[in-house]
Amino acid sequence: MLEILIPGQELYDEEKQEFVTTKSQHIQLEHSLVSLSKWESKWHKPFLGKEDKTNEEIIDYIRCMTITQNVKPDTYIYLSSEIFDRITEYINAPMTATWFNDRENARHSREVITAEIIYYWMIVQNIPMECQKWHLNRLLTLIRVCNIKNSPPAKRGKKEMISERKALNESRRQQLNTKG
Repeated sequence: MLEILIPGQELYDEEKQEFVTTKSQHIQLEHSLVSLSKWESKWHKPFLGKEDKTNEEIIDYIRCMTITQNVKPDTYIYLSSEIFDRITEYINAPMTATWFNDRENARHSREVITAEIIYYWMIVQNIPMECQKWHLNRLLTLIRVCNIKNSPPAKRGKKEMISERKALNESRRQQLNTKG
């Protein structure tokens, strides 16, 4: 969870042509599958897709991430670039100590990942539904770990098997003091 303080400001509203004073406000944000699902149900497109998002879509995702109750809608309009940077850093954080050797898993799926796909993965891997409130990157890491641990071991190459047999035979010859 990310807690941010949006400081009170005095700003000029060009539409109304008047100065507007905002109060400071603490809000709590959670980048989770729940937030993702809310946003996708409103915008009808994948949040994790490669398509760029408009400022309106980004601000609305921050709204969907908000777990603080009764936040005025105008609050999100006045977010500073520093606050946006903190939110972006939080969204991109791995939130886990687990890492992967991507050379082993070089091929990546071209499947578009939506909230429903992630829920499907959770069901298939028997991941409890309360994990939908975890940081999204942590949940995706858990799903990936489950996939790796549940997949059959990789087949070894012919050269690798031959060299392993040679080494095993050589060690047996030495143990038994034989020539072959």
